[in-house]
Amino acid sequence: MDAKPAVTALSALAHEGRLAVFRFLVQAGPEGVPPSEIARSLGVPANTMSTHLAILTRAGLASSERQSRSVVYRADIESLRTLMVFLAKDCCQGREDLCGQLIIDLACT
Repeated sequence: MDAKPAVTALSALAHEGRLAVFRFLVQAGPEGVPPSEIARSLGVPANTMSTHLAILTRAGLASSERQSRSVVYRADIESLRTLMVFLAKDCCQGREDLCGQLIIDLACT
């Protein structure tokens, strides 16, 4: 990953509402969830939810799929993994004593 897509993804997540939506999508798993359910669960108006989902999708952090007459959104876990690797790459110049706990924490949560 280059810096530009990382900045775009981080910018998308640098909003409390979008971060909540993204975390909701991650928790929902690969089945995805319709925007109306996300909006209802998070107490967000439909038009605001639409904006949040559009920004997350443009940043590559979410994707949508039409299923019959509805649309479901899901987190793009591969993009999340790529962003996390980009952020932690060369962590502390490879010193396991400094970055080992970060790797353990990521694996355990």
